[in-house]
This record gives sequence, C-alpha cells and structure tokens, in this order.
Amino acid sequence: FAFTMATAPPGFGNQASGLPITTTLDEPISTTVLRDLKAIGRKIKLVMGFKADNNNELRNWDLWGPLILCLFLAILLGLSKKAHDEKGQTFAGVFTGVSMGSAVVTLNAQFLGGNLSFFQIVCVLGYCLFPLCVAAMLCMVLPSSMGWKLIPCLIAFIWATYASRGFVQGAVREERRMLVVYPIALFYFFVAWMLVAGI
Repeated sequence: FAFTMATAPPGFGNQASGLPITTTLDEPISTTVLRDLKAIGRKIKLVMGFKADNNNELRNWDLWGPLILCLFLAILLGLSKKAHDEKGQTFAGVFTGVSMGSAVVTLNAQFLGGNLSFFQIVCVLGYCLFPLCVAAMLCMVLPSSMGWKLIPCLIAFIWATYASRGFVQGAVREERRMLVVYPIALFYFFVAWMLVAGI
C-alpha cells in the first residue's frame, strides 16, 4: 500500500512556505539506497576538498557514511592480522575505539559551546576518516616496515585533521576553537598510530 501525507500537524515540515510535504515510504528501496549512496559520495568529495559548500551539506547529517568508513577501517586492520583470534579482537578494538573516541570528541565540542548538533559533529568526524581509510589500504600493500607506513599515515592524519577543522571552525567561537581542534587532532593521531603500528 502507498502512504501519502495530505496534512501534517502545525509547525511540521514546510507548511509555512507552502511547499508540499513528501514522504519516502512509497518509493522503491533501490531509489532510497541510491540517494543515500550519492549523499555519501558528496560528503566524501567535500572531505577530499573537491567541493566547497560545507555548511549546506553538513546540515544534512547522516550516520551511514561514518558507520561504513569505521567498519571498513576496522575490517582492513583486522585483515592485517594473521591469527583468527587476533582478527576479531582487532576489529572490535578499532570499532570501539573509533566510536567511543568520536563520541568523546563530540561531547567536548558540545560542552565548549559548538552550535552544531551532536550528530552533525559525529558525521563530520566519521567522514573525515576517509583519508585514513585510504592510508589503511596503502599500508596493506606497502612493505610491513613502520617507516613505509609512516608517510601515508602522516599525510592522512594531516588531511583528516585539516578537513575536520574546516568544518568545525565556524561552529565554535574563535577563542575556543583550538580547544575543539586539539582533541580532534588527537583522535585522528590515535587512528593513524593504529595504522602505523598495525594494531
């Protein structure tokens, strides 16, 4: 059956602007998935510096991209282990560490008066993991020496920190900006060190 919304409660949606209210309950699943994948692609382009419209894309936060990138990073680090038991422990450790780390950094930004919502900051931190995911792929094909892994991980760390700084700098007052950016840099340093050390 198809669900259509003819009316909505006062103050809901775009009634004030006179625009019709639409729902996605009657569209095919493939359309929904394709739309979400395109949104993930746009946000990754934004992190990589290929798009300039930060604010509008950031307001439309989602957690699919950060979840996919976090899982991808945990899987790559888990695959780098030889023993089966170590793979599971590494996956769980990376996934938990990245998830909890991003929650702590997000709460720090909130406590310092950031005007972004909790989920917007988690979204930014998750999407800015993309350069570190690329570095993780490179680390899998590079020689196992720590020196070889250091170069792509250092570049990815700088890129991730710089990209996230660009998103949050307008959300916090200038005198508190470094108090927000410093824990973000520590968070990405922790992830980059996991890649270099092969944890």
